[in-house]
Amino acid sequence: MFSANTYEQRRNELCRKIGKGLILLPGNQNAPNNYPNNAYYFRQDSTFRYYFGLNVPGITGLLDAETGEAALYGDDFTVEDIIWTGPQPTLREMGAEVGIARTFPVGALRERIRKAIALGRRVHYLPPYRGETKLQLADLLGIRTGALHDHKSVDLMLAVAEMREIKSAEEIEALERAFPIGYAMHTTAMRMCRPGVVEREIAGAIEGISKSMGAGVSFPSIVSQHGETLHNLRSDGVLEQGRLLLCDAGGESLEGYCSDHTRTYPVGGRFSERQRAVYEIVLKAHDDVAEAVKPGMMYHRDIHLLSYRILAEGLIGLGLLRGTAEAAVEAGAMTLFMPHGLGHGLGMDVHDCEAFGERSFDFSSIAERAAASGTCIYRSAWKVRPGTVLSDEPGIYFIPALIDKCRAEGLYKGIVDYDALDAWRDFGGIRIEDDLIVTDTGCRMIGGAKHIPITVDELEAVVGK
Repeated sequence: MFSANTYEQRRNELCRKIGKGLILLPGNQNAPNNYPNNAYYFRQDSTFRYYFGLNVPGITGLLDAETGEAALYGDDFTVEDIIWTGPQPTLREMGAEVGIARTFPVGALRERIRKAIALGRRVHYLPPYRGETKLQLADLLGIRTGALHDHKSVDLMLAVAEMREIKSAEEIEALERAFPIGYAMHTTAMRMCRPGVVEREIAGAIEGISKSMGAGVSFPSIVSQHGETLHNLRSDGVLEQGRLLLCDAGGESLEGYCSDHTRTYPVGGRFSERQRAVYEIVLKAHDDVAEAVKPGMMYHRDIHLLSYRILAEGLIGLGLLRGTAEAAVEAGAMTLFMPHGLGHGLGMDVHDCEAFGERSFDFSSIAERAAASGTCIYRSAWKVRPGTVLSDEPGIYFIPALIDKCRAEGLYKGIVDYDALDAWRDFGGIRIEDDLIVTDTGCRMIGGAKHIPITVDELEAVVGK
């Protein structure tokens, strides 16, 4: 937790940005796993925690944008609760830790919201992504759950994204504290990578590290020899000599800030000639992007497409593409080999602010406003600035189903050599990922001089050892 002053400054700035109405920011509630008292691991809503700092379930924050007044709504623990949980601080005591004196029981929130609505005041809220929060908002606002997205606050979406994207010095320190967790996770996975090991043994070991060093994994770990499947969470394969293992994993600091790294390396500890060739192409794209990123660049036009051109040049060298890299990128042929964006925002979420942006919202109706905001919630118009944190994760994947689809549809004729691709169908995929902080003059990698092994020589020196 940061200082009470930090949270007060954030709340005051948000009120200034919004100007009028109430700002309703519900925290997450416990979600039952298989019966009410056996809940899933609790994860606080990142925006609530950003402004209110509390990492406990069942609390809602309310800001009056016109007066700057901040209040918390929640119920104190009863004796019946304390029998199970032990002594707990009161809501008033928790509020004092984050600079809030006004605290009320949950039951008072509905009356406060309905009174504001009756007076014609706007209640700003972000698009909800959890079922419990949807039900809570629908009850408070008196609208159907299906209508919640129609009344969400675009002003609040953009204001929160603008604030959360630009990391303060203390936030960057928290991100740096998340790096050693990821470092330990990945180097452990590398050492465990031997023929006969089950993928879930590695996934379980690195999740244990994330919990022992911090707040747990920042997302479900991807540990798979099927690296061509972008989000392969099965981890039920047995490691085989000569195959590639892709490990995409990260940890979360105690303050709730994330790390996110990917490494791909050979089971048995030695790259084949073909694996090394593809790996070096992906590594060049990763390194060249890290060298190129600077403030003012547009994510899609200047950064993502740069990675595509570097990857295309490498694939031309392998005989899988014909012509020029520029022609391949312009034709869209690179989506066959890397069907995802180069990177995403990073901070309190591993895809920062995407709970209310990117995939959860159609920006076509507010394209001009989104472009002016230039934040990571709309990557097509994202402009990186000092304090922006983004992942750098190029990859090359050989996905048989996608190859077959593109070939059957006659796509990229004269550019993609589908006959040559036949020999690569069982290759899998390679992704390499690190996290960049944009500075005043360029960027730097989180972790500084201490990096997770990444070159071929570095990997071969540690994998399976």
